[in-house]
Amino acid sequence: MKHILIINGLGGSGKDQFVTYCSQFLSVYNISSVDKVKEAAKILGWNGEKDEMSRWFLSMLKYLSSKYNDYPYKYIENRINYFLGNSKHDIMFIHIREPEEIDRVKNNFGCKTILIKNNNIDPITTNDADAGVENYNYDFVIDNSGTLGDLKKKAFGFINIIIGE
Repeated sequence: MKHILIINGLGGSGKDQFVTYCSQFLSVYNISSVDKVKEAAKILGWNGEKDEMSRWFLSMLKYLSSKYNDYPYKYIENRINYFLGNSKHDIMFIHIREPEEIDRVKNNFGCKTILIKNNNIDPITTNDADAGVENYNYDFVIDNSGTLGDLKKKAFGFINIIIGE
């Protein structure tokens, strides 16, 4: 059975590391709602930085493209259809920041949601996307305030829960 999971967390909380650890146990397909936004941003001069101004720029660019033609959601929808129809992967992770978009994807595709929480990370409040990360009632909360070894164990435990559902 294939599983679609929406993952979120503050910048630097360990989302990518969690996905990497999960991929050691199951075949993972991993995308972000800002994949295409980042491609457009590079054309416009963004150099890949993850500083405050860059996060604000990406957040605003995603907001504008969502309002203009709903492309970030259409991209997610396209990738979900690929995953369900053609992909050999077992589990799909979709990185989404905005609570409204999380709800939309969850309601339309029956996804589960995960928050990766790290108490060692300071919240980012300079843009709406990052500021709203914890304003959602997630299905799972993974505490990544410990070591990488702790996170790997939690990823293994999480995969066992998902497989058991």
